[in-house]
Parts: sequence; structure tokens; C-alpha cells
Amino acid sequence: MTCALILGIGNVLWADEGFGVRCVEALAQSRAFAGDVALVDGGTQGLYLLPFLEEADILVVFDAVDYGLAPGSMKVVEGAEVPRFLGAKKMSLHQTGFQDVIATAELLDRCPGELLLVGCQPEELEDYGGGLRDVVAARIPEALDIACDWLADRGFPSIPGQTPTNDLADGSIRQAAYEAGRPSAEEACRTGDARFLPGAGERR
Repeated sequence: MTCALILGIGNVLWADEGFGVRCVEALAQSRAFAGDVALVDGGTQGLYLLPFLEEADILVVFDAVDYGLAPGSMKVVEGAEVPRFLGAKKMSLHQTGFQDVIATAELLDRCPGELLLVGCQPEELEDYGGGLRDVVAARIPEALDIACDWLADRGFPSIPGQTPTNDLADGSIRQAAYEAGRPSAEEACRTGDARFLPGAGERR
């Protein structure tokens, strides 16, 4: 039986880095798939994701990717090009880590036969505890449509509904709860410990 894996990777703690994770969360809550389809929040797990790839014949990856384009720009990459784009201009260690996952799966001859990367150009990454910027969050519906159409062409149609999965993050850090619970800029320093920022000594 053919199996499909839909994977969101990235770090939700760093603003637009969480695009891929938020996509897979939204997909699980909005679409019900026919066939053997697994939805996984891959976060920054790196090689721990290898067993998921080994079981899949088809792989869809959502991620924030620095294509050098305008913030919010979408780019879709397929097949052998996927690893190249994930590491061409890496934004964080998770991208190098996922390249290693694909390379290891290929060495073991267990890599999915078809790959799709649905990537979005981030606007902001240097905001610890921040949520997706509006221009990036607005592309989630388009990203889901691209993935669903691609999967339907390969025998995995979907309808409005939900896809049960135990492989998403705890509800406390899902997008709505995470962003609603964020302290205001006045309550939390967004760029580091205010005591050690440039000019801090001059203010004492």
C-alpha cells in the first residue's frame, strides 16, 4: 500500500520559522484524507524523523525557506531539487538537519520516491517568542491547496474535515494559544536581556 507523509518543519519560537509547523497543524484541522496519510509536526527533530521517511512512499514538506524573494513569496520545488533548496541558504540548523535526514534515507534506499517542498519566504526570524507575520500567515491556505492538489493527483484526495494524528505539538503551543498568550512588548524584551544590550551601561 502506498503511504504519504506530510511533514511540517521549523521552530515555532522564532516567528516565521514556524510556517511549516503551522501549515501541518492547519491541514490536520481542515482536511480529511483518503488513503494512508500521516501528518507530522517535525519541528527541529532532524534525524529523529528518519523512521517516518522510511515508511513513506510520498513526502510533502512545508517549511519557511529563504529563496531571496519578497516576504510571503511562495515557491514549490519537487524531486531531487528539494534537498538543494533546503540548504542553499539555510536560516537555522533544522534545515541542515533535514538535509541529513533525506541523505541518510537515500543511502539506506528508503527515501520516498516523490518529494514536494512547499516553501514560503519569511519576513521576520529574529523575534524569539513571536508568531507568524501577517504576510506569511496569509499564505497558509494557498500552501495547503498546493499540497492537497499534488496529493490528489497521486491518489490521496481530501475533503473538508479533520485528519486524526498524534504527531502534532501539545495544544498549548498550537498557533492560536501560542500567539494569544504572548506577553506584550512592554512586558517582555524581544531581543535579549535588556541588561546586556548595547548602551545599557550608559543608562545606569
